[in-house]
Amino acid sequence: MKALVINLTRFGDLLQTQPVITALAEQGYEVGVMCLKNFSGTTQLLRNVAQTFPLPGASLLAAIDRDWREAISVFESYCAEIEGTFNPALVINLTPSVPSRLISLRLGQGREVRGFAMDEFGFNADTSRWAGFLQMASSNRGASPFNVVDLFSRVAGIDRPAAFELAEPVLEMKIAALKLLENPAPGAKGFVGFQPGASEDRRRWPVAYFRELGHSLWKQKRMVPVLLGTESEKELGLRILEGAKFPAVNLMGVTSLQELAAVLRRLNLLVTNDTGTMHLAAGSGTPLAAIFLATAQPWDTGPAAVNLCCFEPDLDCHPCPFGQKCIHENICRRAVSPETVFEAVSLFIDSGEWPQLENRGVRAYLTGRDEQGMMSLVSLSGHDQSDRHKWIFLQRELYRRFLDGEDVSAADLPRIELSTELRERLLESLGNCRDVLFLLSRQVVLLKDDPIEAMKMKFLANLQKIQDIMSSCPELSVLSSMWMIESRTHENLDGVMDQLARYMALVGALSAALD
Repeated sequence: MKALVINLTRFGDLLQTQPVITALAEQGYEVGVMCLKNFSGTTQLLRNVAQTFPLPGASLLAAIDRDWREAISVFESYCAEIEGTFNPALVINLTPSVPSRLISLRLGQGREVRGFAMDEFGFNADTSRWAGFLQMASSNRGASPFNVVDLFSRVAGIDRPAAFELAEPVLEMKIAALKLLENPAPGAKGFVGFQPGASEDRRRWPVAYFRELGHSLWKQKRMVPVLLGTESEKELGLRILEGAKFPAVNLMGVTSLQELAAVLRRLNLLVTNDTGTMHLAAGSGTPLAAIFLATAQPWDTGPAAVNLCCFEPDLDCHPCPFGQKCIHENICRRAVSPETVFEAVSLFIDSGEWPQLENRGVRAYLTGRDEQGMMSLVSLSGHDQSDRHKWIFLQRELYRRFLDGEDVSAADLPRIELSTELRERLLESLGNCRDVLFLLSRQVVLLKDDPIEAMKMKFLANLQKIQDIMSSCPELSVLSSMWMIESRTHENLDGVMDQLARYMALVGALSAALD
C-alpha cells in the first residue's frame, strides 16, 4: 500500500509531519510526500519517506500568466507523473489552501482521501471535524489547546500520535558537524546553540539578551555559544558578537539543512525562538529552551518532544492576535529575562532537570504527553492554577471528545474554579448560546414539517447569531469559526439537527464544568 501526504507549508510545519509519516509506515504504508519545491530538501530530514514530489509552484504561476490552458496542462502532467510512478491508494492533505484542495480532488479520484478536501462543485469537503478545527486554530492563535503535530495526526485519521523522531544524519554530515565544532576555546566544556532569528522581529528575543546569556554561559559553565541561522539572519549574529566577552562559533548562513541537523545533535542544548530550527532540534533529540513571543505560544506550536522547556511572557495580552499592531510597544520581548533563561539552562546542564521558576515574570512549561499520547505542558512557574491554564485543560478534554464524535454530555469532569470575572463572562456567553441553540432546535423541527420561507429566514438569522455570540467572547473564538464552517456544509436539515445537538451538548458540558 502507498500513501501520499500533501503538506504545502513551510519548513517547520513540514518537519512536524513526521509523526504522521511514522504512523503510516508502522501501518505498512510506503509513504510519499508532496511539498513546495523550495522546501523539498526538508524531506531528507524525515524518516520513512520513500519518494518526494516537489510542487513546481513557480512553473504553474508562470504558466497561468502566459495561458491558463498551459497551466492546466502543467498541473495535469504533474499529477499524472505521481499516479504513474507512485499510484497511492491513500491521499492525505494536511494543507487547507485552495490549491492543495484542488490537488487532493484531482489525485483523490478513485482513492481514499483524508484531511482537507473539495467536492465536485468546488466546496470544501473536509473528511473530519479535526480538519475544520485545524483550519480555524491556525487563524485563532491563543485559542487552540492542541499542538500542531497532534492536529496533523488527527486530521490524517491517526488516533494516537507517533513519536516525533527525525532521520539520523548520514555519516558525511556527522563528519561535517565535527569539523564545524572541532576548535572550541581552551577550557570549553560543551556547546549551547543560539537561534536568534524568527519569522517576525516582534517574535525575536532581543540580541542583547542572547549576548548576556552567552556571557553567563561561558563565565559560569564554560559553554561556547554556537550561532545558528540563515544567510538573511547573519546580521543578528554579528550584533550578538559586538562587544561579546565570550568565545563563539558563528555558523549563521554556513550550514545546509543536513549539516544543521547534524550540528544540533552535537549541542548540549539549544536556546531558540519559535522557529523551524526549534522543531528540527526537538525531532533530533536535542535538549532546548524555547522562547515564545507576540503571536507565538507553546500550546499549539511548541516543540513536540518531552522534557523540553518553553517560556512565554506572563502578560494578560500574550499571545497577541495576528494582524494587530501592539499597543504596548512589544513589551513581551523584554519579559523573559536572560537571568531566568540562564538559571533554567544552567540547572539542566548540571542535572538534566528543569527548575521551578515562580515569580520570574514568565510562564514556564515542561513538555510531555497526556493519556491520549498528545503533547501537553506542565507548569514550572506555578501557573497551573491560573485561569488560562485551567481553561486550556478543560478545552483539551471536551474539544477532543467533541471532535472525536464522543458524547460530551456524559463527560465526568470536575468543576473548575476560575476567577469571578472570567467565569461570569463565559457562563453568560454559553448561556446565550444555549438559549439560541434551543430555539434553533425547535425551529428546525418546524421547518422539516413545513418549510415556510419566512421561518427559513428567521432560522438562518439565528444560525448567524450563534456565531456572533461566540465570537464576542475571545475564549470561544475557535468554536465560533467551527460553527460557521459546519453551518455551511450541510446538504439537508438532518445535518443541521445533528450539529445543533452536538453543540448543545458541548455548551452544556462547558457550562456544567464552570457552574
